[in-house]
Amino acid sequence: MRGLARKTLVRHVLVAVVAIGLVLGFAAVHVQFSPMHRWNRAFGDASLVLIALSMGLGPLTRFLRGAVPLLPFRRELGIYGCLLVLVHGAIIVVGWVQWDLMRLFGFEWHPELMTYVMFQHGFGLANAIGIAALVLAVLLAATSSDFAMRRLGLSGWKFLQMGVLPMWWLTVTHVAYFLFMHFLSFHRATPPPNPLQPWFVGLVVLVLALRAAAYLRTIRVKGSSDLSAEEASRAQV
Repeated sequence: MRGLARKTLVRHVLVAVVAIGLVLGFAAVHVQFSPMHRWNRAFGDASLVLIALSMGLGPLTRFLRGAVPLLPFRRELGIYGCLLVLVHGAIIVVGWVQWDLMRLFGFEWHPELMTYVMFQHGFGLANAIGIAALVLAVLLAATSSDFAMRRLGLSGWKFLQMGVLPMWWLTVTHVAYFLFMHFLSFHRATPPPNPLQPWFVGLVVLVLALRAAAYLRTIRVKGSSDLSAEEASRAQV
């Protein structure tokens, strides 16, 4: 038990160091933004990378057996990815919408009408998608433990963990909006393209390609084994 706890602690420390390094690195990339947007983006971008690593490790081991010892890191990558997302969300609530949760969904207070009016349709929808991804991320992180697995049972735990795929695609959609669409507007100057746009596309394509290739390999191997078993049973008849 002590050895297992020590290994878990080491994984937490290593992933925490990687997470801090990613946040500081992205903060350096976004140095041209205001402090709020700089750190908001830094934490969000760092969380995306950690979640992508968690998504890609499993498929990677289908092709690189040397990567198998890294599989246990998926749990810590997911947990710290969730923690970074929580900080990302907190910065938005405090610094961007300033605790006005209606603004989070694209509404602004109209003093003449004395009511909220829809002001940024895309902003509200993208944030709703991001909140859905955050809820799933928190649920996955909260159940990423041996204790949760024992309490939920293997089948119940696996059912919850299947939420990682919708969480990933919700996250991708949320990030894609703010990278490519949010600052496009006919009534204000369009800022220069975000330098992370091609890296984001490459990361998403890489994860998708890895998972698709691993899935096809699994089908091919399973099909071959099923065929061999069928031939063996026929030979015994």
